[in-house]
Amino acid sequence: MSKKEPFGIYIHIPYCKAKCRYCDFYSAPGARGVPQSYVDALLRELARNTRRPDTVYFGGGTPGLLSPAQVDALIQAAAPLPGAEITLEANPDIVTSETLRGFRAAGVTRISFGVQSADDAQLRRLGRTHTAAGAAQALAWAREAGFDEICGDIMLALPEYTNAEFDRTLALLRDGGCTHISAYLLKVEPGTAFYRSPPAGLPDGDAAADFYLYAVQQLEAAGYRQYEISNFARPGHEGRHNLLYWNCNDYWGIGPAAHSCVDNVRRFWPGNVQGFIDGTIHEEIEGDCTVEDYLLMQLRLVSGLDIAEYERRGGRFTAAQRAFMRQCVGHGYAVLDGNVFRLTPAGMVVQNAILAELM
Repeated sequence: MSKKEPFGIYIHIPYCKAKCRYCDFYSAPGARGVPQSYVDALLRELARNTRRPDTVYFGGGTPGLLSPAQVDALIQAAAPLPGAEITLEANPDIVTSETLRGFRAAGVTRISFGVQSADDAQLRRLGRTHTAAGAAQALAWAREAGFDEICGDIMLALPEYTNAEFDRTLALLRDGGCTHISAYLLKVEPGTAFYRSPPAGLPDGDAAADFYLYAVQQLEAAGYRQYEISNFARPGHEGRHNLLYWNCNDYWGIGPAAHSCVDNVRRFWPGNVQGFIDGTIHEEIEGDCTVEDYLLMQLRLVSGLDIAEYERRGGRFTAAQRAFMRQCVGHGYAVLDGNVFRLTPAGMVVQNAILAELM
């Protein structure tokens, strides 16, 4: 493959020290780290690739359970282009000053911490294994290790949630030097501990929307510009890898439950760690990347949907849909700037309802 369009590689590390109560991602027990047999299987798959990536993303699970030597081997095998963005997710309580320095030396350019809350009681309720003080320490170690790109996650509308809890969490990340913040609403998904036993004090839909709008306002005031429904960054620090997803560029996922979209074809790996290690499972075709996917992804972005580009890709809005778009503008849910239709924060709250009318 010799295409010049942006290309990313996603490397899935499914192992976790403990399963969070809200998590529905595919994962496997990994308190002792990531088995070398799994890393070897990733290396086996990476050897098949002939296209050098602009971005590499270690997601999970808990990629921070990898050793610096394992990360170094995987980055070398991925053969990223000069200046590539290389992101690694980590939990605050499983990194040390030494491992963070090792990740940076291996070539990781961007470290992402799942902080979620600055309230220790809330963290215990979520099944998180770190504390607010531990998160602050991890952020300090990341700065000392030489990371210029530090990301932090905040979960909104948690049990017994308040704006004050958000303010404390934002302050922890801001003071810790985060250049990028992801802020997203808690969703209670089937198959999770929260689904089987819902916690008391969950906000209703209206309250959750208010928490989201408050978060957008406070993040913008703190200098984090919103560029996607759940993502905010200091200018110039937007996440390049996830922008590949939202702009429908090519990305290749490796590992059980990882997804890909290359040459407009979606593929996925079955969720089977041992089968992946043994080489007995393979990528399966999920379907084509459609113009509806493009519409959905573009409306996640603050930059919005270029209607001319949507039409060039084969999309068409009916007269009724165009009238609906004008109604969205009139109600403050969207802005129509020339030929670009983009959602406001209020529109992003009801994005699914808007998409239902446009797809």
